[in-house]
Amino acid sequence: MHELILLRHAEAEASKDGKDDRERKLTEHGKNEARAAGEWLASHGIKYDRILCSPAERTRETAALALGQVEPSYETSIYDATPGDLYDLLDKQSDVERVVLVGHNPGIEQLVAFLVEGRSEDYRGMPPGGMARLVFDGPLEPGKAKLETFWSPPN
Repeated sequence: MHELILLRHAEAEASKDGKDDRERKLTEHGKNEARAAGEWLASHGIKYDRILCSPAERTRETAALALGQVEPSYETSIYDATPGDLYDLLDKQSDVERVVLVGHNPGIEQLVAFLVEGRSEDYRGMPPGGMARLVFDGPLEPGKAKLETFWSPPN
């Protein structure tokens, strides 16, 4: 893998008592955030070979609206994942050049810090619908990624 795009799901509806958290859907604002992410990727000519996506409804919707060109691989390990879990999943993607991972905080934002800075402790800053585009000159290793782009959806 040479390039990684980490995409946090867009704004989702609030949790409801008795309802499985995985069933939360995007709000209308969230749908607009996901579309904006897709428009940004398209306007910058960014391509990808594989999409890894949490099976939660809000991540599935985000992927469909932002990344419609490639069918995602739904990975249950992404939901509620630690940076280490996500790293292990990404380490198995060496057969492709460009990967998009659609997931959740805090794992996504902590993974950015782990790959760029070599640390993952309590990092904050990935908004709903936000993306981090990382580039690797060599193999996937902590602290070796270059943060090429950090994008936040417009309000």
